[in-house]
Amino acid sequence: MKKALKILGIIVGVFVLLIVAFAAWVQLTPLPKFEPQSLDITVSHDSLSVARGRKVIETHCVGCHLGEDGKLSGRLFSRATDPFGEYWSRNITNHPERGIGSYKDGELAYLFRTGIRPNGEWAGPYMSFPTMSDEDVACLIAYLRSDSPLLEASEASHPGPKYSFLAKMLIKLGAFKPYPYDGKPKTAPPATDQIAYGRYLATAVYDCFNCHSASFETNNHFEPEKSPRYFGGGNPMHDMDFNPVVSSNITMHKTAGIGSWTKEQFSAAVRTGARPDQRILSDAMPRFGLLDDQEMEAIWAYLQTVPALDKEVAKEN
Repeated sequence: MKKALKILGIIVGVFVLLIVAFAAWVQLTPLPKFEPQSLDITVSHDSLSVARGRKVIETHCVGCHLGEDGKLSGRLFSRATDPFGEYWSRNITNHPERGIGSYKDGELAYLFRTGIRPNGEWAGPYMSFPTMSDEDVACLIAYLRSDSPLLEASEASHPGPKYSFLAKMLIKLGAFKPYPYDGKPKTAPPATDQIAYGRYLATAVYDCFNCHSASFETNNHFEPEKSPRYFGGGNPMHDMDFNPVVSSNITMHKTAGIGSWTKEQFSAAVRTGARPDQRILSDAMPRFGLLDDQEMEAIWAYLQTVPALDKEVAKEN
């Protein structure tokens, strides 16, 4: 009996030591770095390219990167109470040291594709467009090189991320990691193919599915339809004041989703935040006022094809 207890004690002791060693590895060792690349990309700085890039950046990125100085200089993005820790969005103005002014076009392109910065750090999934067309990625860069007041060099500097133990563990185990880059050319479907174009806008450009599916952690950017609860909402997040909200079901279910809305009501909600019942959407939902009618109609047409989900989420969102 004593021998058995001794063996059991040794096993428990080894197990505890392994847990302590694992915890120390997660908490104390540096986060992994990745091999940066500079892609071969041609960026046109004509007015149409800049306008296209502006539309995406000023609707999709401003909400996270708009700083107190009125520029895209970054802000507190997540508090320490967040499951993944406290972190700030980065300064993406044209400041050569504190912003992205020294980044090469090819380095920006690789960052957009994978989330890997020129210094090898992973920026996280928020600033990545792994399936966006090469032409649209070039338009993003064209705008970021423009003389927009939002991009005027800012001296703002923020602390690095203070990841939680959970986030560090997931990053080091490879559950959170950069998107793979296959080097293959990527093109957008023609706008005349309304449903395919709407899918492209909703999944690759404006990233609608990412917020409106079940969870950022389970979304599939390369095969979006495989994301759990695709466009069915329920994704936990926070508004600009860090109040918890969940995303809405925007499938065409008549009661749980937006199946009772008209195209015009949908357009008004997306552009202004005003729902058909006159309630205002949370500011966690960006206002896509720059989308033109062709884009709005294409997204609406695509949503008609997404399977309706009978999953109602909190109406206040």
